[in-house]
Amino acid sequence: MNVDLRVVEDPASEAGLLLAEAASAGAHVALSGGGTVGAAYDVAARKRPRWRDVHVWFGDERVVPPYDPRSNFRLVRDRLVDWLEAPPEVHRIHGEKPAGEAATLYDAALEGVTLDLALNGLGADGHTASLFPGAPALDERERRAVAAEGQLDPFVPRVTLTPPVFAAAGVVVYLVAGAEKADAARRAFAAEPSPETPASLVRGRTTVALLDRAAASALDV
Repeated sequence: MNVDLRVVEDPASEAGLLLAEAASAGAHVALSGGGTVGAAYDVAARKRPRWRDVHVWFGDERVVPPYDPRSNFRLVRDRLVDWLEAPPEVHRIHGEKPAGEAATLYDAALEGVTLDLALNGLGADGHTASLFPGAPALDERERRAVAAEGQLDPFVPRVTLTPPVFAAAGVVVYLVAGAEKADAARRAFAAEPSPETPASLVRGRTTVALLDRAAASALDV
């Protein structure tokens, strides 16, 4: 499960450039939420302002209405989609519905879809998307999307893509910044894969990890 580790000054900008490069006509990309990724969307919008015929999906979503401040859809709308000259087709997770129903709808929508790029974050606990340590979703092999418990603030249910969806993706890009992520990065990218570090189990056909120096401080790079 090799990972292309890249230590860069500004991982969000580098992620934005990779996202813009991937966003060609017909491409399917999965986006994420989190505190760092908004800057990547800013860069992607400037670099490629026309996203017509691109399909935007979500790696996960909180079960909240679409314009709730906690919604990943709202983040992507505010930092990417609303700034584009030609917007993509956005396939949102219906977080206003109960988690199980929203997951079933999203699973059906993803039938036949292979992601070209998935942009993922990494939590200090080693989670990625809404795949948390020891969660049943880590063992899912049939469904493309499932409901998940919210194990971090805000403690609301979630919907997440499953490991097989990421495994089929052309590239999974991890965006990791900050010293508080250093141990999680070591466990995710240098230690033996473990359900206690879900990101260590989530790989694409190609996997790239973009880290700043602080996040990479526990890695031999």
